[in-house]
Amino acid sequence: MSNDTSPQTFFAMRRSALRAIRKALAGGLTAVAVLHAVPALADSGAEAKLVRCGAQSCLQVTGHRDDASAPVRINGHLVAVQGQRNWRANLSVGTIKEWSAPFDRHIVVTSYDAAAQRDTDDKVRLPIGLLGHVPDLASLVITLD
Repeated sequence: MSNDTSPQTFFAMRRSALRAIRKALAGGLTAVAVLHAVPALADSGAEAKLVRCGAQSCLQVTGHRDDASAPVRINGHLVAVQGQRNWRANLSVGTIKEWSAPFDRHIVVTSYDAAAQRDTDDKVRLPIGLLGHVPDLASLVITLD
């Protein structure tokens, strides 16, 4: 390496370093954009809500799949669905409790993604308190200052 300390050498080295930094930043930003875009492609748009089914409450899970014959699993269990590409499944709250850990806030909906040729998992938020424990309260005191 040369010990040339002239201003021209200094500025040439600085320009070279700045170019390398710009390339690294551009590559990093591209990688971040790609990583953020990939989950959006796999999203089935699945949702869950409580509905009445007879005398009990059920969790209705809805979603979309590219292939109408692709199986749908909830927390690893194969479920029968109604509909083709836009589907829905009604599961009793008891079944969801059996298939989930206590206090879970999500279920995992799995379907086959033909484009990626693999199963895709979608975390679906459960209604608040569905799998929680609600203690019996003798009284509740609220004070305002």
